[in-house]
Amino acid sequence: MALVASVRVPARVLLRAGARLPGAALGRTERAAGGGDGARRFGSQRVLVEPDAGAGVAVMKFKNPPVNSLSLEFLTELVISLEKLENDKSFRGVILTSDRPGVFSAGLDLTEMCGRSPAHYAGYWKAVQELWLRLYQSNLVLVSAINGACPAGGCLVALTCDYRILADNPRYCIGLNETQLGIIAPFWLKDTLENTIGHRAAERALQLGLLFPPAEALQVGIVDQVVPEEQVQSTALSAIAQWMAIPDHARQLTKAMMRKATASRLVTQRDADVQNFVSFISKDSIQKSLQMYLERLKEEKG
Repeated sequence: MALVASVRVPARVLLRAGARLPGAALGRTERAAGGGDGARRFGSQRVLVEPDAGAGVAVMKFKNPPVNSLSLEFLTELVISLEKLENDKSFRGVILTSDRPGVFSAGLDLTEMCGRSPAHYAGYWKAVQELWLRLYQSNLVLVSAINGACPAGGCLVALTCDYRILADNPRYCIGLNETQLGIIAPFWLKDTLENTIGHRAAERALQLGLLFPPAEALQVGIVDQVVPEEQVQSTALSAIAQWMAIPDHARQLTKAMMRKATASRLVTQRDADVQNFVSFISKDSIQKSLQMYLERLKEEKG
């Protein structure tokens, strides 16, 4: 089981688990253009956070070129950026969006799952689990401003949010297309999709590996709004204001109550889930399939 996309993913060599993040400079700050109080940006090599402490909202932009694939470094930086906002009581909501034109996130980075050691696979999958758990259980209001293609692992990120807004562009599809690549989504992501669109629609979408264009995504309920591309950000700000109008303690306790069972399933089975992933991804047939896919991407790029 793995969350990979059918769009182009960079076939680059990445650092091994635990390696120092080059140029990460987490916590670096700079004054945003036109900034007033609380308009100080911070972030890392792959994540840019533009906070407005006065409004209690931060915009977290993914900038892991070329397609925001969820590499180990990117996963780590996303969690650290989220932690920083959660620990700052001046922030109550976060808008997740992309700094890369045309793609929200293309999914997990295939090079993290091909030709590596079992220990690397285990460390990588733990990082994927951690991102989902931190986003899914966050006390902050999370809104996805989906301004590009959002398959597989990108859809994972969007599904953890409280509200999802998709740009009305036929090229910007969203869904979990794992079966098209001969793999399956993990049970906890299956549960998340089922919670969102219902059992029958989720079963059909997962078995067929469907990617929904905007109108269909709205109809099935995998997104909450579809708006013109130039209105995604402003709509996200309006939506988050509605959520933040609710007293935090009541909203947070309700969110925790609604999501507890789904999150607890992974928490109690986390080690077994890692072992299952390592066993699956280490199979010769899966490694050969991934290698062929990466070679095909290289040829297309060339």
